[in-house]
Amino acid sequence: MSEQPGPGEGPTRPVSVSLHEGTIAALKERTGRRGMSAYIEALVQRQLERERLRELIEDAEAELGPADASGVEAKRALLRGQAVKPADAA
Repeated sequence: MSEQPGPGEGPTRPVSVSLHEGTIAALKERTGRRGMSAYIEALVQRQLERERLRELIEDAEAELGPADASGVEAKRALLRGQAVKPADAA
């Protein structure tokens, strides 16, 4: 039995989704009519990644306890490209 493709893999196929009219108008304005599918695909993939990351964090915290708040803030600063003082680095 073959495995199910992961997000962003496999052939594309049409699906029907319902969106509010204002959302559709904003989407068309940002992407044009032809870019909507790629834009929505990227958004869905990003959301799936965030949800999976949240699950991994929850699993790690259940096993190891909560992350150190100062260490988390230092990593956030690094991700934002902000300078981190050596005493703050974790």
